Amino acid sequence: MESMPEPEDGRELYALLHLSPDASGEEIRRAYRQYAQIYHPDKYQDPQMKDVATENFQRIRDAYEILSDENKRQIYDIYGMEGLNSGLELGPKLNKPEEIKEQLERLKRHKEEEKFLAHARTTGSIIANFSVPQYLDGYGIMRGMEMSSEVQLPVSKKNTVVVGGNLVVNGTDGTGAASAVLCHQLSSVASVEFMATAGLRSLISVQTFRQISPHSTATSGLALSLRDGSINLSNAWTRQLSDNIVGNIQLALGTDSSISVGWQKKDEKNSAAGNVKLGTNYFGASAHYTRYFSTKSHGRVAGRVGSTTRDFEIGVGRRISQFSTVRMIYNIGIQGVSWRFELHRAGQKLVIPVLLSTDFNALLATSTFAIPSTLYFLLQTYFVKPYYLKREKQKELEKMESLSSQLTEARRAAKKAQKLLEPISNRKKNRQLDDDGLVITKALYGNHKKVKESSESNELNDDVASQVLDVTIPLNFLVSETGQLKLHEGIKKSGIMGFYDPCPGDPKLLLVEYTFHGRKYKVMVDDYAALLIPQDIHQI
Repeated sequence: MESMPEPEDGRELYALLHLSPDASGEEIRRAYRQYAQIYHPDKYQDPQMKDVATENFQRIRDAYEILSDENKRQIYDIYGMEGLNSGLELGPKLNKPEEIKEQLERLKRHKEEEKFLAHARTTGSIIANFSVPQYLDGYGIMRGMEMSSEVQLPVSKKNTVVVGGNLVVNGTDGTGAASAVLCHQLSSVASVEFMATAGLRSLISVQTFRQISPHSTATSGLALSLRDGSINLSNAWTRQLSDNIVGNIQLALGTDSSISVGWQKKDEKNSAAGNVKLGTNYFGASAHYTRYFSTKSHGRVAGRVGSTTRDFEIGVGRRISQFSTVRMIYNIGIQGVSWRFELHRAGQKLVIPVLLSTDFNALLATSTFAIPSTLYFLLQTYFVKPYYLKREKQKELEKMESLSSQLTEARRAAKKAQKLLEPISNRKKNRQLDDDGLVITKALYGNHKKVKESSESNELNDDVASQVLDVTIPLNFLVSETGQLKLHEGIKKSGIMGFYDPCPGDPKLLLVEYTFHGRKYKVMVDDYAALLIPQDIHQI
């Protein structure tokens, strides 16, 4: 039988009521009644104690309402609180764990599909071309504009419709086109696309994609022009050559036949690509290299040479927010000298090419590159970088302060809960002392290393105390009338009433020192390990 996945919250509700995950309904009710008697707000007159009791009583009642409801408990056992909060609900009573898991997986997939279908992704770009020479000649500074937009609309888990269009204006001339694409996922390794385009290039096409091996993919396409009836075929193959290098070959047959070979390489700090293309009326080669200076900034150089183009460009980019990046690129080519500014925001893009000169002049080319570059690096060195370093440091400080505040509040809540447990814990302890039974003399829970360091010490210094919690009171409270203490396996101990997690993310340890029949014992267990005392093997 397939094992159940462990919920991420470590079964906190079971820890809160001190129950085994296999506890019966009667055991759940009995545990609830026991804790409800201790934490019921009506038992306390002091306003502060009443508030503490009310808060903890609510936690216990919420835990009971979930664990006493069979359907909710089944969901919690498999997916934890995330499953309950996501709105999963079971139908008829299911007895076998496989049936429960199957239905929950089906319901979860349904929720994910609803979320998927509700999401439409849009992308678009605006390119505004400016020309300084045209402006100096007495004409308008803008020489053209291009706009394009695309919307992806999922219609099912396997089908997506993509609707798009573009508009191009150059001077007094303008063209446009609209397209629609249906993408169908045939399997986990294959898909097919049907496309229709109306406008300057009216055509219909079909394209298939297939993963032919773990490291190779192939794409084939067929396009029919509605203007002249010409047919174009295309094929592409991509191969993973190494961990960070990909090679590709593209072949096109039709009115403009060509073959191209390219490669791409990318790692944490560098990205490079190259391509050579040979066609019936065209020859060209291109390459680019990008260097990532940090997670927020990068530099790029690129070059293209061929029968119709020759240019070189160099630029820099910087991420200014989680979804936004700006780039400034300097270009020298057969059209002249130009700057290009780009703003990328999620799926949207704004590009502003500015033609500075149609003639190549060494002095102009040097100055238009050197002056802005110098200003950029001066701004980066003396203003932007110090600002971002200061902001990152402030964010890290705020994060640490927030975590510290949360831990302080959690520690305060644990101490308050212990204060309510203390009277009953002391009564149980005194009863065990009278019977020469089980008495917890010292119990520490927290950072694995710090607990071990403090196991031989009677005092906790400030460094240790911040990562270790004294849990002697709650463990004495959990000692049964028969003189035993049992903590269940697979349940995170920070969920026990009077406990908290003093070091999130770090391995934790529970140290327990106790006496039984006049002898001393000592044991250490990991966070999720079971514990049963007394045992002779723990004797010091």
